[in-house]
This record gives sequence, C-alpha cells and structure tokens, in this order.
Amino acid sequence: MNIVLLSIGGLNDLSENAVYPDLLRRFRDEGHSVHVVCQRERRLGLDTEMNVEHGIKVLRVKTGNITKTNLVEKGISTILIGWQFKNAINKYFGDIKFDLVLYSTPPITIANTVSFIKKRDRATSYLMLKDIFPQNAIDIGLLKNTGWKSLIYKYFRKKEKQLYLMSDHIGCMSKANIEFILKHNPYLNKDNVEICPNTINPLVKKHVDKNQSRARFNLPKDKIIFVYGGNFGKPQNVDYIIEVLKDNELNNMIHFVMVGAGTDFYKIKDYKKQASDDYITVLNSLNKVEYDDLLDACDVGLIFLDYRFTIPNFPSRLLDYMNHEIPVLAATDTNTDVGQVITDGKFGWWCESKGTKIYKEIIAMIIREKDSLIKIGMNGRQYLEQNYRTEKAYKIIMSHFNIEEKR
Repeated sequence: MNIVLLSIGGLNDLSENAVYPDLLRRFRDEGHSVHVVCQRERRLGLDTEMNVEHGIKVLRVKTGNITKTNLVEKGISTILIGWQFKNAINKYFGDIKFDLVLYSTPPITIANTVSFIKKRDRATSYLMLKDIFPQNAIDIGLLKNTGWKSLIYKYFRKKEKQLYLMSDHIGCMSKANIEFILKHNPYLNKDNVEICPNTINPLVKKHVDKNQSRARFNLPKDKIIFVYGGNFGKPQNVDYIIEVLKDNELNNMIHFVMVGAGTDFYKIKDYKKQASDDYITVLNSLNKVEYDDLLDACDVGLIFLDYRFTIPNFPSRLLDYMNHEIPVLAATDTNTDVGQVITDGKFGWWCESKGTKIYKEIIAMIIREKDSLIKIGMNGRQYLEQNYRTEKAYKIIMSHFNIEEKR
C-alpha cells in the first residue's frame, strides 16, 4: 500500500523512539511504501524539500510558525497549512496514488487536504484523534463561544466537523475520548470510532548506573527525583505547577527537574531565580537521547493538565515514563481517564489539579514507600508492553483493509 501521514509535528528524526516514528517504521517494515508530509516552520529559514529518510519519503513543507509564537500568527498559520500541504503534495507527490491517508489532530484545518487526497486517489482516511479542538481552547479561556469572539470558535468548530465527517475511521486514545466524541458529535457513525491509543516500541532494557546519570545532570544522589518533561503552556497550567513547587520547597527528601519549552516556560525560569537551588533543576528542551538519559536518572514522572478541561486529554509523555520504568504522578482534570489507567495499572498516582494539599500528601506517601518505586515502575513497563506497543496501533489501523487487495 501507498501510505501518507500528514503531520504538523516536525518529525525531525524518524529513527527515534517516539509515537509517530515508531508507527511509520512499522508500516515500512511491513512492506508498505510510506510517505510523510510535515511542517517546516518559517523560523527555521528553510524552504520546502523532499528527502528519503530511513526508507521513508519525507516532504517538509515550509509553513508559518504554529509553535512557540503568539496566538495571531498561530491562528493564521493553522488556517493556511492545509492549502500549503495540498500544493506541496501536488508538486512532489503528484504521480503517487495513495491507498491510505493518516492524520492526527491538531490541526483540524487539514480537512481540505484530506478531502483532496481522498477524491484524487480514492484513498481511505484514518484520523488519529489526539486533540479535541476547539473545545480544549474554550475550556482554558483561549477562545469564546459567546459574543463576537465566538466567530473564531464557530469557524474552527465547522472545520472540526468537516474533518470528522470525511474520516472513514477515527481512532481515539481512550474510552473517555470515544464517549466525548460521540456525545458531542451525534451525527457520527459509532461503528467508525474506535480506540487506537498512543503507542511506542518498548526500549531494550539495559543496566543503568543511576548515580552516574545523576552526576551528568548535576542532580543530587540522595533524593527522590521528580521529573516533568514536555510542553509548558496553557494546557499544563504552569501556575499550578509553580504552586506544587512552592508547596514542597522545604522538603529536603525530594528534588524536581523541569525540562522542556513552551509559551509559559518563562514562568518556571523566573520562579527558579527566586527559589532554593537545592530542590529544583530547570533545563531547556533536550534531544531524545539526552532526554532518555535524564529519565534514567529520575524516580517519578509527572503529568500536569489544567483542571478546567472538559475534554479527556491523554498525554503521550506517559509512554516515556512507562518505557523507562518510572512511576507516574498525574495531576489533571476529572474528565480525562489517564488517572484511572495509571491507578488501575498500579503504576502511579492521581489527583485533581486543583489545590496542592492532596498532591503534597501523595508526595509524603511516596517518600514513606520509596522502596516500592522500582516495583511500581516495573508495573508501568509491563502495562506498556501489554497495551501500548506500536504493533497494536498498526494492527488496529490495518484491520480495516484487505491487504492483499490493496497491494
């Protein structure tokens, strides 16, 4: 089969151990001809180009800036990206007839690109639903659904419906995602909506000298280290993260590592300047190899989501923690089922991201039961291998096709 993935992620290294690179390589290894169309943001100063990377044809399309920019540029760039993708596909992949088009949200504005490929090639479309936009923006106050500002919301809501309707299949990350989508989009055929979770290839287990790893990042050897790695933006409610840090500043048994980037990362850096040096480390984004090494040095992985969310987010960073056999402490809204998955799988803890009292109590419990952290982390790795291996997503997607007929 000829397969194309449309993505706003840069996908800078298709060899790395991550959700989309692992899935793309799985399709490649199964004998399919794999193509990628992804964005190349304007800030990089590079033009559109197509190269073969790890046996996959990758078309990097010059677009406006969508990440690490203001809301106006983000909005304009998001609207234009579908048109830019379509033009690039015509130019570079015009002679290729695609059998399957894969795409994820965000953005929802690639609906016209998906429609173009479906009509041109009679391709089957599969949406891997990661973000439920624009409702997520309503939840945290970035958009309004009343007054004149509701015009923006209505435009994106229309695009969202178009994308769902042109999707032959919609893969959701969890049961709560399915329930939300069907409840708020009753026009959808429920038989076309299924669970297709974030997946990853389990890392080959290796012996790790934790003290050596900690020395590399100048981390204390005698404390329990809590790490958060990823985006620091509105969805994570960075003000709440700072509340957690402040509330544990005098706890000499623990150390926090904050690593990543995002529109609100400056708040973490500003707080660090006034906080004690011996309980928090702040690092800019690391490459995947360095980040993996950092996780090997830590004891507990953190997840944060704003308590106002009505949509059930399911953060992909969970997989990295599980892959490295470290327990997970999640502070989220009450609508996501990520906390239920963590507690049912016995690989971590959950509380609502509203107030820090319970969060602090969980940390106290972790300290008391620190000898059990290795076992809890192993539970997470086992859960990953049973439920989130790349082959699972591949088989779910391919279950809809007669492979012999398509080849």
